[in-house]
Amino acid sequence: MSCGGEEIVVGSRALLMEHGIQRILPVDGESADGTSSEVYVARGGQVLGSIRIADVLRPEAKNAVNAMRQMGLKTVLSSRDTQAATLSVGRDLGVGEAVGELLPNQKATWVGELRRMGCTGAMVEDGINDAPALVAANVGIAMGSGTDVARESADVILIGSDLSKFVETLRVARRCRGIIMQNFVGTLVVDRVGVGMAASGFLNPLLAAFIHVTSELAFIVLKHVLV
Repeated sequence: MSCGGEEIVVGSRALLMEHGIQRILPVDGESADGTSSEVYVARGGQVLGSIRIADVLRPEAKNAVNAMRQMGLKTVLSSRDTQAATLSVGRDLGVGEAVGELLPNQKATWVGELRRMGCTGAMVEDGINDAPALVAANVGIAMGSGTDVARESADVILIGSDLSKFVETLRVARRCRGIIMQNFVGTLVVDRVGVGMAASGFLNPLLAAFIHVTSELAFIVLKHVLV
């Protein structure tokens, strides 16, 4: 943007350097661990100052990550923030890995590399720049409160921005998959027994109907007991 004929640039140190602003001095009182992100403000090629921004965790985020870990899933936090800030948030969340300083195209490349290594993953995002990563993941999941671009690029859209809804979605998906596999395997077993009985001459229409109804009832009971 511009004001009074002078260009105003607001962003990271890298962004200012892209605009030819080289003299960017350290900010007074900058946190030693680098857990906060600095947004610099420059006008007419001169740095005026900076704003320090610290991430605040959503109330349900830590419990959601803990629930996913108990489900046997590995959680990874990827961010455009500095590595130190990303690691700090990752420690607070309890994620298995935290990777920072990723630009949108780098994040998509990173997700693609994980897929080529044989990993199957879901990406949960909500921003405009997150579309490439959502497309690159096995399953792209956008928060309902996110941008239109993210929602259009995702395979699944969650209602609202509550991460606990994502955990519930995973549980429902696993339950559905368990029911499908149970029915598939059970049907193969019953059909194999039926074919064997028919080949041996022990199967008549009445017995076949009884086996069919009994197996269906057994599957229904097992769904509530085992799944």
